[in-house]
Amino acid sequence: MLKVQGLTGFYGASQALFGVELAVEAGEVVTLMGRNGMGKTTTVHAIMGLLPDRAGVIEFEGQRLDRLPSFRIARLGLGLVPEGRQIFPNLSVRENLVAPAANRLRRARPWTLERVFDFFPRLAERQGNRGNQLSGGEQQMLAIGRALMTNPKLLILDEATEGLAPLIREEIWSGLRRLKTEGQAILVIDKNVGALLGLADRHYIVEKGRVVWSGPSQALARDTALQHRYLGV
Repeated sequence: MLKVQGLTGFYGASQALFGVELAVEAGEVVTLMGRNGMGKTTTVHAIMGLLPDRAGVIEFEGQRLDRLPSFRIARLGLGLVPEGRQIFPNLSVRENLVAPAANRLRRARPWTLERVFDFFPRLAERQGNRGNQLSGGEQQMLAIGRALMTNPKLLILDEATEGLAPLIREEIWSGLRRLKTEGQAILVIDKNVGALLGLADRHYIVEKGRVVWSGPSQALARDTALQHRYLGV
C-alpha cells in the first residue's frame, strides 16, 4: 500500500532524514518508534507533503506521492492525526467532524457522524461543545474521528496518546485495536512500547533520521537490549 524508499528531508540547510525506507501493507498496523527528535514526525510530514524540501520515492498504491501537494495526497486516501491534535478550537465537535467529511473512495460502509459517535461515545455527549472546551483526551478522540471522516485507506497517527491520562490512553488503544479488526491500515507513532507491541504487526525504529531496525512484534519483544538502546529514556 505505502512504500517509502531513499527518503531524505531537510529543514533549510539541516538534513533531518537520511535514506528512510519503510512500507505498510493493506490491513497492517505498523509503527515508527524512537526517541524524541529522531525524525519520526519529519518522516510523516514528508509522506503527507508537509515537508517541501524532500527527495526519494514515496508511493501509495503504485502512485507517486513525493511530487504531489498535501491536499492531493489526502484525497488519495491518507488520513493524518497530527501531533498536537490541531483541531479547530472555535468550531463545535460536530462541525470539526463534518468539515473534512468525504467518501471519495465510494466505500459501502463509510464513516459518518453516527458511526464516529458510536466509536467515541464521549464525542456524542460533547457534540455541541467547541474544540477548546474539550479535555486533551476528548480532543485526541476528535482528531481521530476527524481523520476517519475522510474515510482513509491509511490512517496515520503522530503521537497517538501523548500526554493523556491512563484511562483515556486505554480508550484510544482499544479504538485502534477495533480499527485493526475492521481491516484499517494504520501507521502509528507513540512511545508506549507495551501497547504498540500488542497492537502492531511490524515496527521501524528511527535513530537520527535513519531506520536502524525493522521487524515484527515478536522479535522486538524478545530483544530487550535493542529496546533499551533505541527506546529507553
